[in-house]
Amino acid sequence: MREITREQIYLYLDNALSENEASQVEQAIRSRDDLKLLLRTVLAERDRGDHSVGAVWRREHLSCPSREQLGAYLLRALDDDVMDYVHFHLEVIACPFCRANRDDLKALQQESQPKVKARRQRIFESSIGLIKPPKRKK
Repeated sequence: MREITREQIYLYLDNALSENEASQVEQAIRSRDDLKLLLRTVLAERDRGDHSVGAVWRREHLSCPSREQLGAYLLRALDDDVMDYVHFHLEVIACPFCRANRDDLKALQQESQPKVKARRQRIFESSIGLIKPPKRKK
């Protein structure tokens, strides 16, 4: 791997590197005192509060599709332009946050029917009395 940069350390801390790159950055930080110092510096900068547009954008996942959109993406129930964006976000940008959400939703989709029925029953039972029937007109 080439020299570790400040930006790579930011990406490492934001879980925005591939598994292989993150592993290489971590190994380099563990083995080099200058990178440990750079990591401490970057962490101190973050603690002071970086309020640049880019930092807020990354921290708040503003370009990330919602979990509902990811579920609709898996069901192929989005408009074509939104499907294209979500695909780009997951496969080209490879957002680790959204990929984890997608993988979780996939796992839920593949659960066995008895597990799904049991989960639905628990949700139903836990919500009894929370939803009031509509008032009837007199």
